[in-house]
Amino acid sequence: MRRIALVVAVLIAGLVAVPQARAATTYNVLFDDTSAETAGNADWIISTSMPDPLAQNPAPSTETSWTGAISAWGVALQRTGRYSLKTLPPSGTISYGNSSNAQDLSHFNAFVLPEPNVLFTAAEKTAIMQFVQAGGGLFMISDHTGSDRNNDGADSVAVLNNLMTNNTVDSTDPFGFSIDTLDISSDNPAGIGSSGRVINGPFGTVTGTIIRDGTTATLHTADNANARGEVYRTGYSTSGSTGIAFATSTFGSGRVAYWGDSSPMDDGTGQSGNTLYNGWNDPAGTDATLALNATEWLAGAAPAGGGGTERTTNGGFESGSSPWTLAGAAAVTTARAHAGTHSAALCGVNSCADTVSQPVALPAGTSPRLSFDTYVTTQETGTTAYDKLTVQVNGATVATLSNASTANAWFATSASLAAYAGQTVTLGFAATNGTKLPTTFWVDDVSVLA
Repeated sequence: MRRIALVVAVLIAGLVAVPQARAATTYNVLFDDTSAETAGNADWIISTSMPDPLAQNPAPSTETSWTGAISAWGVALQRTGRYSLKTLPPSGTISYGNSSNAQDLSHFNAFVLPEPNVLFTAAEKTAIMQFVQAGGGLFMISDHTGSDRNNDGADSVAVLNNLMTNNTVDSTDPFGFSIDTLDISSDNPAGIGSSGRVINGPFGTVTGTIIRDGTTATLHTADNANARGEVYRTGYSTSGSTGIAFATSTFGSGRVAYWGDSSPMDDGTGQSGNTLYNGWNDPAGTDATLALNATEWLAGAAPAGGGGTERTTNGGFESGSSPWTLAGAAAVTTARAHAGTHSAALCGVNSCADTVSQPVALPAGTSPRLSFDTYVTTQETGTTAYDKLTVQVNGATVATLSNASTANAWFATSASLAAYAGQTVTLGFAATNGTKLPTTFWVDDVSVLA
């Protein structure tokens, strides 16, 4: 026999899922650089090319493909193929509803304020608040109190608190939280709150974050019942209103996220002369996962209700192999990724048999749905399936891919797991190649929502 059957074990029974093209929806995200985001030692830009980072490198593969201390964030979003990113340059204007402004907020799904250090004007605050109220996503990131990088008398804590309490749209605690005037030298917040808006998402599961000279937020749910603590400091109750390192809320039709420290978004590389810290990859937190999941939620790519709770752990492989069980030569790699910087690679050589699997608990009374992305490279030609990747639940095949599947491009596959509600199943991907002309299967963004 010329080829050995490829068995990919993703343990879900019943239905065979047909690979589908991912939805063509593009989510537009604007990063601010009008508010001294590069003052002092800061370098909070995704690229020195503004407004379009693609002018620096149209096909970024690593964080250094673009220049800026938050370029890893931008590159990870760009590589999904679902995002269009822009920077509002220092000469730009924050506006909403201004048809003559190419970077007007009305053109974007989400607006990122990465540690602003200049007080917004009344017009800018009105624009930001109207943007959120109308359905936009606002990502606010501060640093510790006293982090006045341009020495103008206002640090990022003051700037963001002023936005929320002194605007013409709603100054009555519109988001339901305030930023604490603290300088917390170091902590590894790992208390996960009850919301889950950004904890479980397409980029993986958040297990914590870091504080390296940062602050926290305090909830005021009497003012806005939708304010939530997502990640709490060490020693603080995860059902309490204080010690919150990462918070979310809603306002009008829009969404809001707040991070109390800029170190977690810092990838450690940027323009020369700046003192940077690689918090993006700090093993004490899952900062990249948190930033990317939050961006997805703010942009509206993730349902407000989450589309159910994420039941896999580390589905984007951003935290390495755990809790996946790898067999054969299967590996977690940075050679290719659909989102973030990691994926699982199976086979790639002749006569291989690789598997990747993890247990998944599916609650009773839900309708679980599996989705994942695959990239196939092969030396085979034609439509005969010599090399295969099978997805199974508890040994039952729910999807089969092969060397004849879409090649040299990421594509999505999904399947209903409703038949397994109420069970803890083993979800597995298993690949096998025959004796000639090998195929490599990359798997990323494994998600089971229920």
